Amino acid sequence: MSAKQNGATAPTDASASAPRKLKILMLHGYTQNGPLFHAKTRALEKALNKSFPATKASPLFSTYPGGIQLLYPTAPIKLRPADIPGFDLSTIEGDSSPESDSWGWWIRETGSGLYSGFDEGLETIREAIESVGGIDGVIGFSQGAGAAAFVASLLEDGREEVFASLHSKDSSSYPYPSGWKEMKAKLPQPPLKFAVSYCGFYAPHPAYKAFYEPEIKTPLLNVIGTLDSVVEENRSQGLVDRCSEETRKVVYHPGGHFVPVGKDMAGVLLGFVKECCEVKKREESLDDLDIPF
Repeated sequence: MSAKQNGATAPTDASASAPRKLKILMLHGYTQNGPLFHAKTRALEKALNKSFPATKASPLFSTYPGGIQLLYPTAPIKLRPADIPGFDLSTIEGDSSPESDSWGWWIRETGSGLYSGFDEGLETIREAIESVGGIDGVIGFSQGAGAAAFVASLLEDGREEVFASLHSKDSSSYPYPSGWKEMKAKLPQPPLKFAVSYCGFYAPHPAYKAFYEPEIKTPLLNVIGTLDSVVEENRSQGLVDRCSEETRKVVYHPGGHFVPVGKDMAGVLLGFVKECCEVKKREESLDDLDIPF
């Protein structure tokens, strides 16, 4: 699999006149890849398609008449066996090494806590966004959830100035990533309508402070597993604390380190997405009507 492969479930819009779609970037977890994450979230895809069906009806009654478009890129960093937690190197015979289809958005450096390959991970995400002409929201799992929070932050108004200010005071502070300013202006790409974090976490190293200060204002749903032994609750809570109280939501599910796709938890996701995407648009449309009574 190519690291640049994008598993979109629908083709890119052929023209500006094509019916508007709700475009969501889906970011997989560490050691996963785009197609695998797609397979694991098909139930959510089905629920989203049912809630936002493609329709020929008046745009007044359908905010996204083109339906849903989910984009499943694969992270750019191919992981070696030694990069995968729990892998037993002693089981490898001689110089042989098993072929891996495991990928990461970055690799956390032991000791420093900095993210190796971070630039490349953000570049791949930016290219995925550009490939569909912009996105409306992002959903991520585990490391992909941490990346989803980064994306939401980077696309907020004024965030570029925050990065520049911190970097001017401390050169070790991570700068605003290359190409994102140009992408926002070219597409254009406005702030996201929503972000969803499943088993997510924040980056504690001071180098990434600009992503979280000021707090992320994009509506962000944090879904936390009470039995998650991979990402402990306090790490997920760290991300929650870096989101604005006015726009964040937190939901717990009685499970471990996975994306819950059952009816109840899928309903939570659908309700959140609808709240973020439909209510304001419907009110604006009604205000524009010339009602004869």
